[in-house]
Formats: sequence, C-alpha cells, structure tokens
Amino acid sequence: MGAVTGLPDLLRECAPQVLAAVVRRYGDFEACEDAVQEALIAAARQWPETGVPEHPSNWLITVASRRRVELLRNETARRRREEAVRQEPAPQVRGDDELALLLLCCHPALSVPAQVTLTLRAVGGLTTAEIARALLLPEATVGQRITRAKQRIRDTGTRFEMPAPGALGELGERLTAVRQVLYLIFNEGYTASSGDALNRVELTREAIRLTRQLHRRLPDDGEVAGLLALMLLTDARRPSRTGPDGTLVPLAEQDRRRWDAAAIAEGVAIITHTLARAPIGPYQLQAAIAAVHDEAARAEDTDWPQILALYGMLHALAPSPMVTLNRIVARAMVDGPEAGLAALDQIADDPVLSRHHRTAAVRAHLLELADDRDGAQEQYRLAARLTLSRPEQRYLESRAARLL
Repeated sequence: MGAVTGLPDLLRECAPQVLAAVVRRYGDFEACEDAVQEALIAAARQWPETGVPEHPSNWLITVASRRRVELLRNETARRRREEAVRQEPAPQVRGDDELALLLLCCHPALSVPAQVTLTLRAVGGLTTAEIARALLLPEATVGQRITRAKQRIRDTGTRFEMPAPGALGELGERLTAVRQVLYLIFNEGYTASSGDALNRVELTREAIRLTRQLHRRLPDDGEVAGLLALMLLTDARRPSRTGPDGTLVPLAEQDRRRWDAAAIAEGVAIITHTLARAPIGPYQLQAAIAAVHDEAARAEDTDWPQILALYGMLHALAPSPMVTLNRIVARAMVDGPEAGLAALDQIADDPVLSRHHRTAAVRAHLLELADDRDGAQEQYRLAARLTLSRPEQRYLESRAARLL
C-alpha cells in the first residue's frame, strides 16, 4: 500500500481506463458507468484509511465488476450469464480500450453535441460544470445531454468494440466529434475555465496521449495530424505562461527560452509534412498559426501578416466566434489598434462574443495600445468580472491597476 497523495487526480486518471475495461466485459454503458462511479466512491472513502493499492485501476475494476454482477442478479433473463461471469477473472486494462471508449461515445447514433458531452464526461473525466463552461452551455443542458446520450446507447444496443481495420468509413463518421472532444479536453487543461490554477496539466497530457493514439492508428488523416501538432505547439509554451506566484503571463511577455523546444520541433515537423500532402483543414490551419508564433524568437519578430492570412483561410473554412476574435487581434497587429477596435464594434451584438471575457480583454488591450487609458481600465475590469478563472482575474485586475 502507498500513501494517499493527489487522490482526486488519481481517481480521475483511473476512471476512463476502468470504465472502458468494465464496458468491454459486460456491455451496457449506463449500468457499467453506475458501477464504476460506486467503485470510485468506495475508493475515495477507503483509500485515505487503508492506503492506495499497488494497482489502483485493478482494484477499481474488481469492485466495479462485483457491483455490476450484483445488478445482474436482478435481471432474471441474465441469470445464466451472471453465473458464467462469476467464473471469469476481472477484466484488465488493455492498450486500445480508451480509444474504443472514445469511439463508442462518438457513435453515429448520437448527435454531435451528445457525442461531445458524453465523451468529455466518460473519457475526459470532466465534471458536468466543466463541460458546460467548455461548451458555453447551461449546466442543466449538459446534464440532460449526458443522460439522453446514455439512454440512446442503451436503446440502440451499441457494442463496445473497435471498428475493423478496413471499416474506415464507419470510423470516419465519428472522427469529427472525436477531434472536437479531444481539443476541448486539451483547452480545458491548457486554460482552466475556473479555479485557482491556470493549467490542469493532467488534462492536456491526457488529450495529447489520446490524440497520439489516434494519429498512430490513422497516420494519413491530415486533421488528426494537425490536431496533434496544434496541441504540441500550444502546450510547448506552458512553462512560461505563469510566473513564480502563478500569475498569468501573456504571450508577448513570455520568456521564450523556457518554451519546450522538442515539442515545438515535433509539432512543426508534423504540420509541415501534413500541409504538403493532405487536404487543408481547420486544425492544420490552427497548427500553422501556432507554428508561426512558436518560431518567432521574440514577440516583435512575429509574422503577423502571415497569421492574418491564415486566420482569413480559417474563417472561410470553419468560422466561429473565437476565430472571429482572433482574426480581429491579428488585424490590429497588422493595421493598428484602431482597425481592431472598429472590427470589434461590428461584432458588438454577437450573442456569444458579447458575453465572453476574452472580447472585453481584447478591447481593453487595443484601447491601451490606442492610449485610451480610462477605456482600457474599464474593459479590463469588465473582463475580470466575466471570467471564472482566478489567475485570469488577477492578471486582468493587475492590468487595470497599472492604468490608474
């Protein structure tokens, strides 16, 4: 037995592996998830007193399997199956289990929004509240989506299995949601939507790990490669995104010597190779933008005209509120803050951007560059009120205080 340290993180890390193993053995996603949740609760109660088992995932799988067998006792039609299950050893974690679970949650029988929310819950380990913030949705809506998605999986009799190697058509139907889910998990880890910490490293690592698995299985898929490159190029900056006291450091002020050179080199190599051979997609364009930032030795060396051109392509291919906002920032860096402020005025009625803290933060920065100190101070304070991330709040409040 080992000492209990970081128990919530350990349980979050084990949960997807345990759920995948139990679903593979017994089927019935919803019942297995209930059994795994009970096992996690049991661990949270027992391990602080008894210590963490040598193999925590195996312990959780055993407890969850026992609970699933107990549930089978109440199902008359499955009594024979129950007896057979009793004679079998508990399932073990298998290399492709989590990827199979990911594909199960992104089954075509589910709508894309349902696929995203269910996978964030089952594979990413995010809470309903975290998913709601990531998707900019009410928490109640997300809870309903998860419940309905599990019901849909049960009603359709969807099986837990990897598509056959030759069934790429079936796999392709799920890839859009799979990529979106992995990116959302990464983003929640890279910039946590709430709490005291800016980064949740366990989530970024999990997203990169799962994306590597997907890339190994589908090496010719340009968008999977682009997504992996984007994650690597973005996460490479993490060591310099916070100061010694945990405060946020903006991109232009980061010590680039602390960036992860190996991750940058890998990401640049992946996106360079992919752009030369695959049809261009949104993740590839975002990776190319990240590469331009990462290859600049100093902030003032950044090739903003190239970034603006890439955002123009991205906006034409996959428009979204955040793409619009980032394109405005690039426009301001090329044509001046007044051009950026004029563009912000044109999106003032956007239902998403008008309530998002990043819009106020961008306006504040551009007003500061335009030497409107009072206006910038007001917008920094508005942005601080709109975000739930305490590191971002402290940073934005500090920017406002500088302008007093």
